[in-house]
Amino acid sequence: MTKHPSVGVGVIIRNDDQVLLMKRQNSHGDGTWSMPGGHLEYGESPEECAIREAEEEVGVQITDLTFRTITNDIFEEEGKHYVTIWMEGTYASGEARVNSAREMSEVGWFSWSDLPTPRFLPLEHLLSQGYILGKED
Repeated sequence: MTKHPSVGVGVIIRNDDQVLLMKRQNSHGDGTWSMPGGHLEYGESPEECAIREAEEEVGVQITDLTFRTITNDIFEEEGKHYVTIWMEGTYASGEARVNSAREMSEVGWFSWSDLPTPRFLPLEHLLSQGYILGKED
């Protein structure tokens, strides 16, 4: 049986020079800090997925969504392969919270220049590309 990559959407939620991160648990990347995100559903656009995941995972609404980049994320130990579409949006409203204690243990706003560790593999790949928060191409 041939394995195929899954498509994920990572959501960079910006509030001035800070971004919203969540600490993952009970899944691949357990114990690492990650942007909200999840699987792209059938028929869904990356923008729609980003809006949905921001609301579902951390309870915030976002606006001004922009495509930023793609990362190729292979989790060797778990046998998972994701192509992650990175969308950046501006925080609009809502109080950031842990919406699923099964998936995450905490959420918080962090300065882009001082992100906590350890970091989820797709976030590490985003940073290794030299991504700059809010930079227009």
